[in-house]
Amino acid sequence: MAKPPSKKTGKGDKRSALSPGAREMRVRVKSAKGRSISSNRWLERQLNDPYVAAAREQGFRSRSAFKLIELDDRYEILKKGARVLDLGAAPGGWCQVASERVGAEGSVLGIDLQEIEPIGGVTLMQLDFMSDTAIEEITSALNGKVDVVLSDMAAASVGHKKTDHLRIMALCEAALDFSYDILTEGSAFCAKVLQGGTENEILADMKRHFKSVRHAKPKASRSDSSEMYVLASGFKPFR
Repeated sequence: MAKPPSKKTGKGDKRSALSPGAREMRVRVKSAKGRSISSNRWLERQLNDPYVAAAREQGFRSRSAFKLIELDDRYEILKKGARVLDLGAAPGGWCQVASERVGAEGSVLGIDLQEIEPIGGVTLMQLDFMSDTAIEEITSALNGKVDVVLSDMAAASVGHKKTDHLRIMALCEAALDFSYDILTEGSAFCAKVLQGGTENEILADMKRHFKSVRHAKPKASRSDSSEMYVLASGFKPFR
């Protein structure tokens, strides 16, 4: 069960994005037999990441929950009563945030290729959004089209910067194309992208179909990461 918020944002009882301060002591991880240097670095970063600690304390399934909290605090994409679709939802951190923010009068559906442990107040489906039956299954589960499409999807890294960039941008483009068929008029889209040039093409496409388009980098995104988020609101359906 998630802890109650430590402070309010002025928009009800929503939890606010974390403002991590310096930690008094840094945990250092000793090398262990059979563990690579990169694994050691990852473990040390996790142990010293204030967002990881806060996610654990507040009952969120991932540190990325704070990214969505900050984006929504700034741009108010999750309205009370909204129907929200979270693509690539595992392990469920964004679903938890969305469910809190749309309230009992709203609904949240999280889909992923892998099974997700149940989340109270959230509908979860093991489903490929690019399958032929996806739109029918989603609209059936939510009793209609959706008001917000979220995507924090990232393709598995292959360690080659350009290839990794193209893979995640292809996922974002697929999510955007899919959203055009399932969003209601005036609705919103939020997805992860990587800086590197091709995100400009996606932004240009969004500007043709949404009234407002912007990009943002939440504080919860690690400073050494090239990830950003594109946010579009005021969807204009194809005529």
